[in-house]
Amino acid sequence: MYIKDFCEEYAEKNMIRGHMPGHKGRGGPINALDITEIDGADSLYEASGIIAESERKTSRIFGTYKTLYSAGGSTLCIQTMLALCVNRAGSRKIAAVRNCHRAFVNACAFLGLEVTWIVPRYGKSIVSGEITAEDIENVLKSGEKFACVYVTSPDYLGLTAPIDEIAEVCGKYGTFLAADNAHGAYLRFMTDEKGRCLHPISRGADICCDSAHKTLPVLTGGAYLHINTPALEPFDGYAKQVMSMFGSSSPSYLILESLDSCADFMEKEGAEYFSAMKRAADALKERLSPAWDIFPSEAGKLTVCAISSGLTGNELAGALRERGLECEYADSVYTVVMLTGLTEDEIQRIGDIFEGIRQPRVYIEPPDLSGLTLPRRVMSIREAALSPCEAVDVDCAQGRICALPPSACPPGVAVIAPGEEICENTIKFLKNYSFFRLNVVK
Repeated sequence: MYIKDFCEEYAEKNMIRGHMPGHKGRGGPINALDITEIDGADSLYEASGIIAESERKTSRIFGTYKTLYSAGGSTLCIQTMLALCVNRAGSRKIAAVRNCHRAFVNACAFLGLEVTWIVPRYGKSIVSGEITAEDIENVLKSGEKFACVYVTSPDYLGLTAPIDEIAEVCGKYGTFLAADNAHGAYLRFMTDEKGRCLHPISRGADICCDSAHKTLPVLTGGAYLHINTPALEPFDGYAKQVMSMFGSSSPSYLILESLDSCADFMEKEGAEYFSAMKRAADALKERLSPAWDIFPSEAGKLTVCAISSGLTGNELAGALRERGLECEYADSVYTVVMLTGLTEDEIQRIGDIFEGIRQPRVYIEPPDLSGLTLPRRVMSIREAALSPCEAVDVDCAQGRICALPPSACPPGVAVIAPGEEICENTIKFLKNYSFFRLNVVK
């Protein structure tokens, strides 16, 4: 018996619920399945029953040493995996690629970590950039002891990093590789031209987080923490204990049930569905590419460089919305549509919608990222994030120190990190991404 089966059976018993939550199972079929840690329901952070069995099933599907469930999204997984790497490596220094989610920056503040930033080669957006194994090695060969190298792959526009090559470099220097694979849980079912699985765990990452809810049929907040290297857990149950330090002591059983149901989907239908989805996605991109500038993203995203057609990404998103398609993300340059979970018919209809949009084909100046350099670090991330702060207009922020990272979600990528000095270039980029106020240290 797994989580879903237990909750369904409990709902059918029509018990008097002398326990939490306060709705007592009334108010609809969803509430009937929403329980707490009653007898037989197991406990997420001390799992030994139905939750542990479901996690083991998912672990087998992904081919990991261990896979742990999170009802607090990838944010909880990021906090946990950084703490595990720090504990086992004995260092509070992290080497991280800059286009990371704010959840990473916040975790560094909580844990008091020192970050050495690796700046990718940006294209037309700070949310996406190319990184190579050589870039990673240039940092590691300095001789500093890093708890891990932290890479986001795929990034928000769908660009993937060469995880296998980076893993080889990390192994050479004895450093853990931690991957934020929030947008790539479905990559378990994708392969390269040589038939090799594209999931970071299969490519050599030591530890990895997946936002299952982003690309798999899981409720919002459902995520996986994949541990691929036994050395990251010194004794059985330690990773769960660390996770419990950051997560709610009342995790949602509805989310856990959806993670459990997803294991069934992946086991029985995953390969067939994602194979069909990829064929439909490839056909869509080929169909649109003569007329639209399609960004080279992973299979599950359709990323369009809208300014090549004379539209901003936001304008294109508005035109798509008017025609019945809501996008995942849009900015001044790009529009992103997530294809995972859609039917072949829906993906085909997206092509019809795009073909009905008029392209002005006027020239729009792309953002100039040539002047984008790392701001000067004045304080540690932790010191700045926990300092007294005030909100000021961006135009009045030059020379001040960032307290909390300004980042909208989506995409959640911070333009500037806590502890960094705000300069003229930073202000320009903040305004370009529609940030007009920010928190600075008093």
